[in-house]
Amino acid sequence: MPSMYESAFGREKLKRMLISGCRGLVIWLAGSAAFADFESMQSEVQADYDDRLSALFEHFHANPELSFVEFKTAARIADELQSLGFEVHRGIGGTGVVALLANGPGPLVMMRADMDGLPVKEATGLSYASQVEQETVDGQLMPVMHACGHDVHITSLLGTALYMKNHRDDWSGTLMLLAQPAEEWKTSGAAAMKQDGVWAKFGTPDYALAFHVAAEIEAGKLYASEGAAYSAVDSIDITVPGIGAHGASPHRGKDPVVIASQIVLALQTIVARELSPREPGVVTVGVFRAGNKRNVIGESAKLELTVRSDSVETRAKLLSAIERIAVNTGRAAGLPEDRLPVVEVVGGVPVTANNPALASRVNDAWRTMLGDTYMTTYEREGMGGEDFPFFTQDPYIPSVYFSVGGTPPESFAREASGGAPVPSHHSPIFQIDPEPAITSGVMGTVTALQAIFDQR
Repeated sequence: MPSMYESAFGREKLKRMLISGCRGLVIWLAGSAAFADFESMQSEVQADYDDRLSALFEHFHANPELSFVEFKTAARIADELQSLGFEVHRGIGGTGVVALLANGPGPLVMMRADMDGLPVKEATGLSYASQVEQETVDGQLMPVMHACGHDVHITSLLGTALYMKNHRDDWSGTLMLLAQPAEEWKTSGAAAMKQDGVWAKFGTPDYALAFHVAAEIEAGKLYASEGAAYSAVDSIDITVPGIGAHGASPHRGKDPVVIASQIVLALQTIVARELSPREPGVVTVGVFRAGNKRNVIGESAKLELTVRSDSVETRAKLLSAIERIAVNTGRAAGLPEDRLPVVEVVGGVPVTANNPALASRVNDAWRTMLGDTYMTTYEREGMGGEDFPFFTQDPYIPSVYFSVGGTPPESFAREASGGAPVPSHHSPIFQIDPEPAITSGVMGTVTALQAIFDQR
């Protein structure tokens, strides 16, 4: 009587057991190698933080500068990169810095960090809190604070530069590091660098990366969406004409306050009734200006809107609907054709849409090198915007914009138990735990870069 191992079923079962055992051994060995690499990277990045990056962060935090006047910040970044052997170019698009490290054949990969602070007076009580006041590019004297974490971004950029320079045997290609001005300004620093011919001067990247430190995520955790990382933002002005009259004789005029109010209410139906319930969108009227005297029906009203969307299609639908509602509400009120409401897009940024394949590659690389403990999932609470896509559109560059957590877990626990809430971005008490945020920012960036360069 044949044994089970001599039967066809037995031979197949044994084959599966052997294959399974070999796969397990391979996975264990690969995991051990990755763990050793992780241990080495973690140790080196921590040493860099202790020796150099911590002091740099405190310097940047204590000495913030406003949009398009980041002269000292840009100079310090450029000097640091030059000392590491990068080919450094200054004054791109205003105060922008471009640094290149050519390291053999392979792709040109760009990593960007924004460097401007905000006109906010710091109230954190940190020993290195900003006491800076500075004139804006418009000449207004304002307090200045890194209230959005750009000090983390530029410190991590320098940490990335140091690590990549010290490990040139591990990758091949050209690394491009960008320190960008004016992410927080009404005029985009990314657009300014593009208009200054940054790609014509230094080459169009094959891939692009950037990250933002996030107060909503536990310090040191990483997250890369495989869809939209940030929303499109459009700033829209609506001018609503009227026909002036005495407030006691409204029938003699066309009241722009009433017409504009009807427009405001009708705009609220766009997201509720014209978008799919699964498609995010925001139409917010933030400013309503009209009138000079209580008994006068004026000649016009002014609405200022912010509009948010996560796709090109939704963006077009929202803008079209706003135009339709504003103009036709004017018609319904009896305004003449030559005095209908005027809708004007006065600024905005496109959707920060991650390339799905590249984001998947980055997530896989993090999981392999850093492990699941460094990764998190994250649902955006709002629809904030970013000017990074000005770099990655026209021409299209596959890109990933990821998040690095900045708030210690005990702060979330305090909030959950009824204590002080976690300060939001742009708050005067906004505060990042720098060590885990910067070290994870460096390790996350380096791992992503190596995954891209390894595709050569």
